[in-house]
Amino acid sequence: MSTTATARTRALLDTALAAAVFAGSLALLAHGGPAPARPDAHGLDLLGVLLSACSAAPFLVWRRFPLAVFAATGTAAVLLAGLGYQADLILGPIVALYLLAAGREREIPWTVRSTTVVAGLFVAYLGGAAYAQEAFPGVGLVHTALPWAAAWFAGERTRLRREQVAELRQRAVDAEREAERERLRAAREAERERLLAVAEERVRIARDLHDSVGHAISLIAVRAGAARLRRHEEGSLQALEAVEELARHTVAEIDQLVGSLREGDPEAAAPLGLASLDTLITHHGAAGLRVELGVTGQERPLGGTTDQAAYRILQQALTNAARHGTGTALVELDYTGTEFELTVTNPVLGTSHRNRGHGLIGMRERATLLGGSLTAGRANGAYRLHARLPYGEHQA
Repeated sequence: MSTTATARTRALLDTALAAAVFAGSLALLAHGGPAPARPDAHGLDLLGVLLSACSAAPFLVWRRFPLAVFAATGTAAVLLAGLGYQADLILGPIVALYLLAAGREREIPWTVRSTTVVAGLFVAYLGGAAYAQEAFPGVGLVHTALPWAAAWFAGERTRLRREQVAELRQRAVDAEREAERERLRAAREAERERLLAVAEERVRIARDLHDSVGHAISLIAVRAGAARLRRHEEGSLQALEAVEELARHTVAEIDQLVGSLREGDPEAAAPLGLASLDTLITHHGAAGLRVELGVTGQERPLGGTTDQAAYRILQQALTNAARHGTGTALVELDYTGTEFELTVTNPVLGTSHRNRGHGLIGMRERATLLGGSLTAGRANGAYRLHARLPYGEHQA
């Protein structure tokens, strides 16, 4: 709601409040209050109507001047009592005292000034009633003191309740902000861990490439030396052709991977390929994981980087199967016309959290750098990992 609409709504409510207090004051003057009617009390006349209006009109500005409004309505009540009207119960001061107590903010204390005004008007009211009745107004004391005390108590309770609600709302807002900060902090931490896992895997890839290129360069040196020592031109030409082919293959691997890597540190482990698959399966079998291997398609060389990536992915997949599975795993290798597909399926028990680990991030990073893809997920009580890796000569 806009500020203008809010101000208009408050003005209408204040006008309705003033009208209600005016009507109630007229009714009490005309028919009397809770105390028995006095024979000498004045009836409702023009002066009584004017004083009742003076007791009600200040409510139009009570939000800005609550203490002044109470003073004005209290003064009108004192005049009514002093002039002999049946004023044992006047609505104006009661409502004004409630609003004065309820509208007070926490940082605005109940001051000596406020106490003096309330007590002074109450004493003045009793004095006016005693003057008009020519006796101490014992009944008026009861019927005035109790409503004033109840109004003040109700106003204080309303103020405390409003402050409690405001505090609870502020706590809810603070809790929501803290939860949002925690969520953002957790998201940043997860992203940091993911980037770290990607960087670590790229370091391993860089190490594999480093070793592969080093091996190729050593072969190039050997072939070049052999060509230099050969006496026949035909033998030298064959050696140089072998050197050229090996150099082209090595450059292709470098162009493919080094362009995707930004930084890396060497790692001690030497690169491995699917030639070591039997050793890998035997190792996991000795550790308690029963691995079943299936091969389809025409087996063929994958190329250095693809071969190493396939081995690393299979190595991590079997490690995950041994850690989270039930003791068995099915490995399927499929050699198609343009790409190599690797699938590892193993049963799992309970809730699997493997998708949150760094191993899956690293495997997917390897497949992506080679122009392939990797998917993994759980379904029907089994966890299935599927990797697709293009052959070296078909890689982008």
